[in-house]
Amino acid sequence: MTVGDVTADETGDVIDSSSVIVCCGSGGVGKTTTAAVLGLEAARRGRRAVVVTIDPARRLADALGLEGGLASEPQRIDLDITDADAGGELWAMMLDTAATFDGLVRRHADSDEQIERILTNPLYRNVAGALSGTQEYMAAETLHDLHGDDRFDLVVVDTPPSRNALDFLDAPGVLARFLDHRVFRLLMLPTKGGLKVIGTAAQPILKAIGKVVGSDVLADAVAFFQAFAGMETGFRERAGDVVALIRAPETSFVVVASPRSDTIGEAVWFATQLRDQGVEVNSAIVNRTHPEFGSGDAAAAAAAAAAAHESGAADLGALWDNMATLRAARELELEVLDPLAELIGTERLVVLPLLDADVHDLTGLFVIAGHLFDHPVVDG
Repeated sequence: MTVGDVTADETGDVIDSSSVIVCCGSGGVGKTTTAAVLGLEAARRGRRAVVVTIDPARRLADALGLEGGLASEPQRIDLDITDADAGGELWAMMLDTAATFDGLVRRHADSDEQIERILTNPLYRNVAGALSGTQEYMAAETLHDLHGDDRFDLVVVDTPPSRNALDFLDAPGVLARFLDHRVFRLLMLPTKGGLKVIGTAAQPILKAIGKVVGSDVLADAVAFFQAFAGMETGFRERAGDVVALIRAPETSFVVVASPRSDTIGEAVWFATQLRDQGVEVNSAIVNRTHPEFGSGDAAAAAAAAAAAHESGAADLGALWDNMATLRAARELELEVLDPLAELIGTERLVVLPLLDADVHDLTGLFVIAGHLFDHPVVDG
């Protein structure tokens, strides 16, 4: 199967029918920019979209015209889209893992005192900022919050690079399983009648842990779990809600790649992992492919070059040589896409051309949207 020219009808349908779009892919393939373009197109179609990125770079903020950078709360982007449907809006924000975790604590705690004990606990501060999987879970949690926000009818989330994106899918379930794990239940014993209760059963274990991590760290851990008492049910139920949203029919997955064998391999791996979990990729977008150069293939251009050289038209022959090289580069790129096309279908795969300049403002985002959705480019 060779990928040829494809339309963006499937991606347009994803925007129209989804309440959540999850963008996945390797780092450096234009995933964050693609997420912004999907949000921009949704706004053009009259939807109220918010884009959530985990990328702290200023590039996207600059492209959206946010001089102060992206914030941890949604900011509305000023758009001037003359052909847009009425009512469309575009908002953007950057994930703040620690702030989102703090919000969960405030939501599920029973009192201001409990909130204070948890938020000031040294172990909690480390967990909130550095624990493996925390960022992925908080991205899913933020998605859930925004999905329930009446200001928005579409949430577009930019996930971590693809090998971690499965962590994003599984993070809520990991939290729920941890809360049910016997180690967690053991550490919660001090909350059920005081530390003396575990003096005979768990103290040897805690002493062993203390030798490894240090007594101060262990004391912080015990204090944290004491402060956490009574909140596990709320966390568990919330994690279940997040899992349900990620796997809901109105949540769509868009895989982003570039026309290189390594990023296509990542995209195929990720799409396969999703399918194994019962989730289908709704669309795939391949950025930065060589554009078409006239009609015909590389062989035809090479033949024209040979004929020109044979007739003595050296300059014309050189131009045809260049044309043959460019067409061959495009043909090789399209062949690289074959495994992804075979997996998800050519009707779900959109190929975007390499632009002649980097995307650094709204105009650049509009240019990509024009290619992706086949409508005239509108200056921002």
